[in-house]
Amino acid sequence: MSSFRYDVNLSILFTELDIAQRPAAAKEAGFDAVEFWWPFADPVPSDGEVDKFVRAIEEAGVSLVGLNFFAGDMPAGDRGVLSHPGRSREFTDNVDVAVGIGARLGCTAFNALYGNRLDELEPSAQDAAATENLVHAAKAAARIDGTVLIEPVSGTPAYPLKRASDAFAVIDRVHSAGGVDNLRLLLDLYHLVTNGDDPDAVIDSRGGEVGHVQIADAPGRHEPGTGGIDFEHYFAKLRAAGYSGDIGLEYKASGATTDSFTWAFQ
Repeated sequence: MSSFRYDVNLSILFTELDIAQRPAAAKEAGFDAVEFWWPFADPVPSDGEVDKFVRAIEEAGVSLVGLNFFAGDMPAGDRGVLSHPGRSREFTDNVDVAVGIGARLGCTAFNALYGNRLDELEPSAQDAAATENLVHAAKAAARIDGTVLIEPVSGTPAYPLKRASDAFAVIDRVHSAGGVDNLRLLLDLYHLVTNGDDPDAVIDSRGGEVGHVQIADAPGRHEPGTGGIDFEHYFAKLRAAGYSGDIGLEYKASGATTDSFTWAFQ
């Protein structure tokens, strides 16, 4: 379907398996690269937990190409903590762990979910905390030539970054405030289409600032072919804009995980 390499997001696929078993399952299914949301319950897991995770990637013979920073309790509705002033220490402590994992595994792309708006705080206070924390994350990632990704997200009304322009506003603000230049857009076609954004316009205007791409079909958030997104069209535009990275499969399989990959090998 594409000349891009696909990587499997193992926080949403192969969830029938223990996390440590998923990299090997992805390899067996025909993939050489994987990505994860933050794969631990805590922002700073034990050394043993980290070693087990790293070992699972290495022994499976796959590359880790993307890792989320700690985003709070996502099943409970959290979508990041970096814009929550009272949780800044959690985030900055986690950044060091995540970048350390990246250094061990050669992963240089780190997704920083912004965090939901809090009723008790002014948006400006959250944005100030986010700017400071993202500058910290960008400088930490730069030590390993890494990139911090900013992602518009659908399905969570309190999450303030819904369109690519929202994410670029954050990127521009952090670049200006912190003198850092390694923040990029995480372009998830499912989220953009679901939120009514125009991926064509995004790619035409700032396609060179896309740091990673993820896909799921819409509606439904299942594998390509179950909805109406013309992936080949957007892949061609991304290629013309200079994007040469991986395409992350971040969808919920409509059936068995392995059955959902048929389209990818056609």
